[in-house]
Amino acid sequence: MLANEAVLHHGPAPVATMELMKIRASQINGCGHCVDMHVKDAAYAGETSERLALVAAWREAPYFTEPERAALALTEEACRLADEPGGVSDEVWAEVQKHYDDEQAAALVAALAQINAWNRINVTLRNPAGGYDPAEKAKRYKSTP
Repeated sequence: MLANEAVLHHGPAPVATMELMKIRASQINGCGHCVDMHVKDAAYAGETSERLALVAAWREAPYFTEPERAALALTEEACRLADEPGGVSDEVWAEVQKHYDDEQAAALVAALAQINAWNRINVTLRNPAGGYDPAEKAKRYKSTP
């Protein structure tokens, strides 16, 4: 899974967008460890406090671009598969395809699968929030988180 993280980190989709998606997925999945990690990573990479504070309310907040909104809508529908037997709606897919090419869209889907797996691992193991240092991740990937 760590090798997948490295590939995704240097992949075709915007890293900042994927961090927002990881935050939102982790909020939905109740993973405090991952919310802590990805909020810190995003802040370390220069994300604004306004945007970080309003990820959960992205629909009502003016701070997100149309491509980010498409990615966040994808995140919500992909994390809530049990709520909609049809999976991700055609409308959400159309928005994703409007803003991302096939390679980028595949990276977004892979990132969602990855964060959902991490959330389940950390929630199952009751891994606590609070001890994460984004500088360590930056060293591992030789860039900002």
